Amino acid sequence: MVHTYKNNGYNIVLDVNSGAVHCVDEVAYDVIEKLEAGEERRAITADILSKYGHLPEVTAEEIELVFADIEELKRQGKLFSVDIYQEMSGEFKDRQSVVKAICLHVAHDCNMACKYCFAEEGEYQQGHRGLMSYEVGKKALDFLIENSGTRKNLEVDFFGGEPLMNWQVVKDLVAYGRQQEKLHNKNFRFTLTTNGILLDEEVIEFANREMSNVVLSMDGRKEVNDRLRVSRNGKGSYDTILPKFLKLAESRNQENYYIRGTYTHHNTDFASDILHLADLGFKELSMEPVVAEPGADYALTEADLPQLLAEYDRLAQAMLQRKKEGKDFRFYHYTIDLTGGPCIVKRISGCGVGTEYLAVTPEGDLYPCHQFVGDPEFLLGTVFEGIQNQNACHQFKSCNIYSHEECRDCFARMYCSGGCAANAYHTTGSIQGVYDFGCQLHKKRIECAIMLQVAEQFGGEQQ
Repeated sequence: MVHTYKNNGYNIVLDVNSGAVHCVDEVAYDVIEKLEAGEERRAITADILSKYGHLPEVTAEEIELVFADIEELKRQGKLFSVDIYQEMSGEFKDRQSVVKAICLHVAHDCNMACKYCFAEEGEYQQGHRGLMSYEVGKKALDFLIENSGTRKNLEVDFFGGEPLMNWQVVKDLVAYGRQQEKLHNKNFRFTLTTNGILLDEEVIEFANREMSNVVLSMDGRKEVNDRLRVSRNGKGSYDTILPKFLKLAESRNQENYYIRGTYTHHNTDFASDILHLADLGFKELSMEPVVAEPGADYALTEADLPQLLAEYDRLAQAMLQRKKEGKDFRFYHYTIDLTGGPCIVKRISGCGVGTEYLAVTPEGDLYPCHQFVGDPEFLLGTVFEGIQNQNACHQFKSCNIYSHEECRDCFARMYCSGGCAANAYHTTGSIQGVYDFGCQLHKKRIECAIMLQVAEQFGGEQQ
């Protein structure tokens, strides 16, 4: 299976199963496209001569050389390669997975009232406000260690609500984790996700010492950010958090953090928000599409899709230009490794939600991830008693790119790994479903990310 597309002047051919990427001329592009469509060699030659015969360099002999090059790439397994993974995909659901990461909801409370927040101001599906106790947090870290097998590196994200509302417990749990890693030959990588309202010198100093990554919530331009990211009295957060975020980013040498924004129906020109953040000096940026009830005034619609796709192209082109000017930055969704990247198990089975990655509530309840918290169908157990809802875990273990019918013929499947189970569930009612709107956005992001890699090989010059 191959995927052919044109972007920013490049003719790009992706061999889906091998991951090989080829940048070709117009003739080779058309030949490969016709072979993928099942056309016969003689008919292809006739079509190419009819289309390009006015060019002296396009002859029957030259076309034969193109076919020869394609056959050599096929022999090398870099073009029209065979899918060798489908048969083994069934083995993944039976593998003995270990828990590698937990999302610690240290605060089911928030000092903001962002209108699109899936956590509903920290209460999660009309739950109740609460802060995680040190004892529950300790038990969560013990649970992670006990269920991590021989894996050494473990991930812990301090999340909410707003985790800085329970800052002392965060600090105490980091100290406890550092004690335990020495005893159990583990290495904790802590992450903090914050809206920044309570960010101060002490938090920055501690985070720089102990947090492998810091995620900062901000949506871009002041008028965009302050429309939906508001405090409980309706005041926007931009002016409060901007200087704090700039200070933290600089203190971390513009590494090991990222600004995480959300775009909605109100800012379908979201590339302008990313570029605004880059203009402010931020180097690590992310911007996610909102997932909302269809009736919400900020919900993205099918009518928005053409502009959203165009915005990803505009962003990629701007990034190329800025790199030439020495003002480059990284955009999370365009960070792609064409030579290595995730192992094949990860590419086929996804993020490990519900098996290798779990969320922990302030009471110690276990859920597949933060977006399932509060849904009784997906309550997996507790940090005190362990996993009890094995049926739900089995459902997540069964999720892979071959269990989603829509993924089987999708060129992006090895990059999205079947997409987000939570988004699928909330839009289709099944974790085996597919959030089609999100898929279309993700496919465009993959195309742009590959184009940027191709452009890198050509020195950023447009073809």
